[in-house]
Amino acid sequence: MGTPETRSNGQRLLTVGDVRLCVETFGEQGDPALLLIAGTSGPMDGWDEGFCQLLASGGRYVIRYDNRDTGQSTSYPPGAPPYGFDDFVDDAIGLLDALGVERFHVAGGSLGGAVARGLALRQPERVQSLTLLSSTPLAPGDPRDPTLPPPTAAFLEFAGAERPAPDWGDRQAYIDNYALWDRQFAGPDYFDEDKARDYAGRVFDRTLDIHAASVNHSASSRGTTQIRARHAEITHPVLVIHGTEDPILPFRHAQVLAHELPHSKLLPLAGVGHQLLPHEFWPIVATEMLDHTGRG
Repeated sequence: MGTPETRSNGQRLLTVGDVRLCVETFGEQGDPALLLIAGTSGPMDGWDEGFCQLLASGGRYVIRYDNRDTGQSTSYPPGAPPYGFDDFVDDAIGLLDALGVERFHVAGGSLGGAVARGLALRQPERVQSLTLLSSTPLAPGDPRDPTLPPPTAAFLEFAGAERPAPDWGDRQAYIDNYALWDRQFAGPDYFDEDKARDYAGRVFDRTLDIHAASVNHSASSRGTTQIRARHAEITHPVLVIHGTEDPILPFRHAQVLAHELPHSKLLPLAGVGHQLLPHEFWPIVATEMLDHTGRG
């Protein structure tokens, strides 16, 4: 694996259907394309620039973008998003079309993992491999499964406590709120408050409407698309990466996901929670992803 010397090709806004999506690429367009999809309320920043450079230096054309209602992409009034899960899949397809990318590898984090599987089912001939991070067998439109473990009791107690909503117009209030929740999401050994606050500040500064970005994905329509029932149709190589201390989607979700997808490999990240990929794990995860996308 090379050193992370590959620089960004710059950010730009592309019209995709009825939205404008902010996209940034790294590396050479002639290299194998790797689309990175963030999770709920996640802008492109969820895929760290340094990690993208690491992948690009390994010979991948890396594409990250702001989901609708995050970052610089089209935003809607807080609490009233006129879209659902299928629109996230449509956005990814339209973005790749606008970039002129025919075949691609795709990596999705959390909700982005469901979007990635939706892409593989919608356009299987274009997808070469999937990488699913901190994800679950369930997609929003799937029936709930009581055999999958719920969030931990400690997280549910924290999430259920009454606390005032932050002042969404106040940068410091947003940063404080993000760090408060990130501490609960992260594995105890991998919560870095300084990095969490730096990330939150950068996201606040480049987001059109931080209130909408924080609440609209969760308020959007779950839709009726059932993905889990079609897992057997996903015959692409799949790399499942999951933290062993994930309090939201406990590690069992990853084990079941890897079991249900025919050609999958599971990479546990010891001690990691439901969080941005800790810097300590960049080398191993980048190496695994480069190897995986080289075989797709």
